[in-house]
Amino acid sequence: MSTSTATPASLPELRWCSASLGELGSVVVVHSPEDDTIRAASLARPEGAEPEVAAIGRALEQMMDHLEAAAPETADREMNPLPTDCGVVAEAVAAYVQGQHEAFDDVAVVQPGSAYRQQVWAALREVPAGETVSYAELAQMAGRPLAHRAAASACAHNLVAFAIPCHRVIRADGSIGGYGFGGVGTKRRLLAREGIHL
Repeated sequence: MSTSTATPASLPELRWCSASLGELGSVVVVHSPEDDTIRAASLARPEGAEPEVAAIGRALEQMMDHLEAAAPETADREMNPLPTDCGVVAEAVAAYVQGQHEAFDDVAVVQPGSAYRQQVWAALREVPAGETVSYAELAQMAGRPLAHRAAASACAHNLVAFAIPCHRVIRADGSIGGYGFGGVGTKRRLLAREGIHL
């Protein structure tokens, strides 16, 4: 019995969509159109007086670079140069920037990583908007209570911001901690959007 496996060449190009979060920048998401699965997401922030479109272009380039390093089969699909403004993922992005913080909860995501990182990322998706967990609590949720550093490392290597909400993880003492998508100030403002003021 033979089975066929889809290759990057036989799959449609990746698509992308974005929406503005105002002063925070723009949420930018890369997804596969055949299954409405998010493959990468980031925050595009203009530098100086550059237009928003330039920041979005830079974010897309960085995301594709990360995918090329971490998930070459996904990156090999390349990306359609035109944005997508309809469909499940685009609707979730639009809803998120309008304040529906749970908009990504039911959208499929995929990214490469070890079995433990997958457990951490799955646990992160269980942290509801308006709540935070510590790295220690996240490690416990992922089944390895003593693996605080490994849980933090999974957050640092998360390619799918917002849909896997690593901004909801804080230090045990209640301080913000690091954030790879714009720094501590961005993390604080994302939490404030959800009603958490630290």
